[in-house]
Amino acid sequence: MNIEKHLERLKESIEVIDESITKDITKRQRTIGFSVSAASADMFEIFLHKNKLIDPGFIVKHEWFKSKNKIKDKFPFDFKGKEKILELMYYMEERRDPLCYGTPKPESYIKEVISRFNELKKIFKDKGVALE
Repeated sequence: MNIEKHLERLKESIEVIDESITKDITKRQRTIGFSVSAASADMFEIFLHKNKLIDPGFIVKHEWFKSKNKIKDKFPFDFKGKEKILELMYYMEERRDPLCYGTPKPESYIKEVISRFNELKKIFKDKGVALE
């Protein structure tokens, strides 16, 4: 997928997250879980493509971030901020299934996921990933 398509999907995910925050995050935890996972993967793939760290046909799959071993295997190359970015990517994926398929989570849990997502979003924005 090209960068423009990732940006369209990223914009959609961010809009959905923002709408969920406006409505009631405790009633939209599933939507937030799916959206932060998808948006994180899109931002990361845009960053990797823009910096020519992966081939044009390479596709980043969100489920890779469930395993630290898989992360090391799929992304053995270095880039500035790698440790923090991959830590946050792992965090998003670790929280995805509990939000999407688990029991209702307390508001504080969901707020922390959104806060970490915003941290990741800022990192990518500072690295030139256009989010708007």
